[in-house]
Amino acid sequence: MGNEMISSVLLLVLMQSAGAHCARRFRGGRNPQPRRPPPPPTYRAERGDTTESFPLDFTAVEENMDNFMTQVKNLAQSLYPCSAQKLDYDMKLNFLENTSVTCNDGSPAGYYLKESRGSRRWLIFLEGGWYCFNKENCDSRYETMRRLMSSSKWTQTKTGTGILSPLPEENPHWWNANMVFIPYCSSDVWSGATAKTEQSGYAFMGSLIIQEVVKDLLNKGLDNAKVLLLAGSSAGGTGVLLNVDRVAELLEGLGYTGIHVRGLSDSGWFLDNKQYHCTDCVDAVSCAPTETIKRGIKYWGGVVPERCRQTHEGEEWNCFFGYRVFPSIKSPVFVVQWLFDEAQLTVDNIQLTGQPVQEGQWRYIQNLGIELRNTLKDVPAMFAPACLSHEVITRNYWIDVQVKGTSLPRALHCWDRSLHDNRNNKAPPKGCPVHLIDSCPWPHCNPTCPTIRDQFTGQEMNVIQFLMHMGFDVQKMAQQQGMDPSKLLGMLSSGS
Repeated sequence: MGNEMISSVLLLVLMQSAGAHCARRFRGGRNPQPRRPPPPPTYRAERGDTTESFPLDFTAVEENMDNFMTQVKNLAQSLYPCSAQKLDYDMKLNFLENTSVTCNDGSPAGYYLKESRGSRRWLIFLEGGWYCFNKENCDSRYETMRRLMSSSKWTQTKTGTGILSPLPEENPHWWNANMVFIPYCSSDVWSGATAKTEQSGYAFMGSLIIQEVVKDLLNKGLDNAKVLLLAGSSAGGTGVLLNVDRVAELLEGLGYTGIHVRGLSDSGWFLDNKQYHCTDCVDAVSCAPTETIKRGIKYWGGVVPERCRQTHEGEEWNCFFGYRVFPSIKSPVFVVQWLFDEAQLTVDNIQLTGQPVQEGQWRYIQNLGIELRNTLKDVPAMFAPACLSHEVITRNYWIDVQVKGTSLPRALHCWDRSLHDNRNNKAPPKGCPVHLIDSCPWPHCNPTCPTIRDQFTGQEMNVIQFLMHMGFDVQKMAQQQGMDPSKLLGMLSSGS
């Protein structure tokens, strides 16, 4: 390696490592220790003072690049004057320039932005938060969850976590991107395009808000982007499926043909399945998924992707369900979905608190996992752990969950590489999987699933405790699987 190359590497690593180190200090110690800490520095005492010494070994750099980089990072962390300046990594609130596009109550819609000058990658995140579908339950939502219908109490800054984090140890592949968080204040699964009327009492402009944010960002550096990742969780994840092609078409129509638009849908792949038991359709939680969307799409003036609308003309509500809309989407989309999604179970009227579940409920839960696997089998890029949870990409534990030995950030990185290689007619990278789905049949049979806590005691539960709490019959299940009960218990304990 030549001296020029070494100098470039030194400069790059000094800048990145110092920035990350300062970020750790000024974040109140949210993640004070890197997951793979470098070897500790050596210390020596001179004139009564303790100073740090970082000897650098430049020999055999090519043969041992990892060790060399570790030494440089240690040096950078000691030299960077963190105490002299406070680095601000928070996203800052901006209201839309087009004031006619508003939240439900007519207050201005907006977005939070953290620019990363020099980066040509942009991540726009759509917040989730259920929805309302008539005047009565929208009024109730406005009284109890006003933050999701109005911008009047939004804070001036927001701290990014998970895939929105600026810390490389929490967000290994997207930490340096331009980050945009769009608060959810339209209650329409990001589909609405109608102004406030006397009859509805509210504006439903979710789809228009996304369009206006993208237009505003073109004046803030998005015009020079290479990649735009439209991401979202829960209702925001469904919003990605509904809007990713519209964003691509908007940019193309404005002449920005060099920006590659992609989607990342987290916990928004819902099923229009039959509820475990039917209840009166009062709100979004108690009502069957198909019924709420049928009512909502009319109330919101909801907009769905054109190709999907043509396929389901007269029944456009179908386009809110992932497996029905996905075949019509042209943009690349990565789907993240827990096989046992808590929100799906809630709308299916399966309650997992209080008494252990009955055998019929247990069968329903298992069948849900089977149904979800079937709808995902033809999705080329996806990550589906057999866990009972909801949302993941903005959680700080998102890097810990694995499917078949691959973490979600790693899978997304592989997806990035595969898309880049496809554009350049290269073979996809080996040993870099992008289609990851658990095959084990029970909730939390994956040992890397997020921790479950007892609803009443707050105590952590292991897999066996959780399954027993849910009414899992080890003897019966072992008999069904044709194995010894003790062997089944051992498999459960190890997460096999």
